[in-house]
Amino acid sequence: MVTREWPPDVYGGAGVHVEHLAAALRALPDGPDLHVHCFGGPRADATGHEVPAGLQGANGALQALGVDVEIAGALAGVDLVHSHTWYANGAGLFASLVHGTPHVVTAHSLEPRRPWKADQLGGGYRLSSWVERTAYLAADGVVAVSHGMRADVLDAYPDLDPARVHVVGNGVDAEAYRPVHDPDVVRSLGVDPDRPYALFVGRITRQKGVVHLLRAAEQLPDDAGLVLCAGAADTPAERQQVADAVAELQSRRGGVVWIEAMLPREQLVPLITGATVFVVPSVYEPLGIVNLEAAACGTAVVASAVGGIPEVVADGRTGLLVPYDPDDAAAFEAGLAERVTELLHDPERATRMGAAGRERVLAEFGWPAIARQTVDVYAAVVAARG
Repeated sequence: MVTREWPPDVYGGAGVHVEHLAAALRALPDGPDLHVHCFGGPRADATGHEVPAGLQGANGALQALGVDVEIAGALAGVDLVHSHTWYANGAGLFASLVHGTPHVVTAHSLEPRRPWKADQLGGGYRLSSWVERTAYLAADGVVAVSHGMRADVLDAYPDLDPARVHVVGNGVDAEAYRPVHDPDVVRSLGVDPDRPYALFVGRITRQKGVVHLLRAAEQLPDDAGLVLCAGAADTPAERQQVADAVAELQSRRGGVVWIEAMLPREQLVPLITGATVFVVPSVYEPLGIVNLEAAACGTAVVASAVGGIPEVVADGRTGLLVPYDPDDAAAFEAGLAERVTELLHDPERATRMGAAGRERVLAEFGWPAIARQTVDVYAAVVAARG
């Protein structure tokens, strides 16, 4: 398993996915003998690979490829390589080319679906796009985390053989993410647990739609709170944009709290549980593991109807979906405000939706089943190699 993120350096959904998938694979009685290679320093449960000394001052994409070369050099003799995100796809690609090793890629997101990164990263985005495209087209198998993501993969890379693209959903640890009612923890984070609040959890990146949510908040009821648990900004400019919008919103209404951190689970779970509604305003989302985490905590979700989200949020049953039109941001923001307000004004309905979400998570999104489906992909890939 090759990944950029590995504990304690997990900052996004892909990292959460890899951590839990690896644990579930290792727990299978007849599962693979799994070893993890990751970016960064030494780990007790993985092999860490630092940026080569000669690339310390290089573009970030070049640094990632340097790490990939180091990892590929360590993969001689393995039976299969499974890589996650473009950062690690290069390692799988190089190992496949040099060692003849079967390579499986999990598609967590697609560079062509994030064109704004060209403005942020310039040549680095051109390089990451090339790595992703080359790795996908050469891969023995591509795992999409939703049917919507599979459609996106085949649309972005039409030369890819559809028979090589498999759907294995994201999962959630329903024991780690479960309803935990602890008003003291919520209060310690600066949030009033007695005031109904809508909650956002995620990175500060254009993909997550934080700015749309802040604009929508102008239309929320005066007695409602809005909590943003948002950090790890893509760029200083994006962080500043959110900081300015939050400050402006706070100047006009109470109950707006910005927690600029990725909270540990013992704080995050009570914060999610205490929310009346969990909001996912993403403009692009292959699946969105936070939707599952919120549902597992028994909290209703209001989310944009993009990518794989409609496969996770059952509209009208476990939450409410909002259509997203990139050409009409105002309509999207009004829709977010309307749906969030619906549930803030009807907490009993929100509670029923949260309970239904928890039931669905337990029935359909457990990691053991996802691990077994992943092993089936491995077996199919190896069999196809003959």
